Amino acid sequence: MRLFTRNGYDWTERFPLIAEALKGLKAATCLIDGEAVTCGDTGLAEFDALRGRRGEVHLCAFDLVELDGRDLRFQPLAERRRLLARLVRKPRSGLILNAQYEHDGPVVFEHACLLGCEGIVSKRKDSRYRSGRSHSWVKTKNPAAPAVKREAEEDWSR
Repeated sequence: MRLFTRNGYDWTERFPLIAEALKGLKAATCLIDGEAVTCGDTGLAEFDALRGRRGEVHLCAFDLVELDGRDLRFQPLAERRRLLARLVRKPRSGLILNAQYEHDGPVVFEHACLLGCEGIVSKRKDSRYRSGRSHSWVKTKNPAAPAVKREAEEDWSR
């Protein structure tokens, strides 16, 4: 069992809670796409805490790419999510199934902003898996979110 960053760095040792949670899954092999998060008292992700390595770090799982030797990249998102939900159905510290909403995008985005979330990612239910950017997946950022403000400030200072 290994945890890799998008740039290929092995960070298994940095996130022992995630590693332990993944070891408990009932699968011979799996490849989960997700994001490491640290949550504050509100339950929202706090990216500055993650950068500062404060608090417990959990994997927020949002896609399943491979399961028990079966390549799922060509399966529709709806099927991959169904399999992922079944795989991580038992709650465990270190692993969170990302929430999914099937409502009007602008309404979901408005509520995400009101809650203080970083934003939303809209995906077509019939889309295949692709790493990197895709026309089937759209990320909409909340300009008022602390992580988005920090990104803008870092870009401005370059």
